[in-house]
Amino acid sequence: MDSKKKYIIGNWKSNKTSSEVEEWFNTIKGLYEADKSIKLDNLEIVVCPPFVHIPQAKKLRDSLALPIKLGAQNVSPFGFGAYTGEVSAHQLSEYLQYVIIGHSERRFSFAENDEILAKKVDQARAAKLQTIFCVPDEKTAVPRSVEIVAYEPVWAIGTGKTENPQHASEIAKSIKTTYKIDNVIYGGSVKADNIKSFLTTQDIDGVLPGAASLDPSTFWEMIKSATVSY
Repeated sequence: MDSKKKYIIGNWKSNKTSSEVEEWFNTIKGLYEADKSIKLDNLEIVVCPPFVHIPQAKKLRDSLALPIKLGAQNVSPFGFGAYTGEVSAHQLSEYLQYVIIGHSERRFSFAENDEILAKKVDQARAAKLQTIFCVPDEKTAVPRSVEIVAYEPVWAIGTGKTENPQHASEIAKSIKTTYKIDNVIYGGSVKADNIKSFLTTQDIDGVLPGAASLDPSTFWEMIKSATVSY
């Protein structure tokens, strides 16, 4: 078995109320307790809630003693200061370890370009946050100091259509070679019934599910599948 950890990173996007967040974590706790025989040592499980739910998610994660790290879905390209509506990397670092940068929805809906994204990566690095940098293909620029690249073909995000795992692995290998990145994960309609096909390829080091991470039972099934996939 490969000793390198695989990443399961759930992106909740702009979903859930506070009561639904509490229900999600309590359900995961029950499933975790019921499946104590499952070994999670080779998995890095991360959940990325909306900004408004991050403090609550941390409190629940800690009180329930769950083996889950937290991440943010975005970060300001600026530090502390007069930036109304922004959340800085140093503020986030009080609560979590990871941050998603460059998601196609941010690029498209909020006109985030390479210059803005590079500034966000710099801010994350200064705050010692690990960056999950999203790209739609192997030709998209990746800033220096990025730890994880998420290959997400735009046509597969939220459509139910999934990239061919072997082709995704080839894209991942190209990204690793070009940018000297150790970890490339795949995102785009990842589900419990197809996660194995991605994690068993040579160059894919994890997955970034969106919709499938919203339901705790589905997310736990993905985790269980991942533990026996490699």
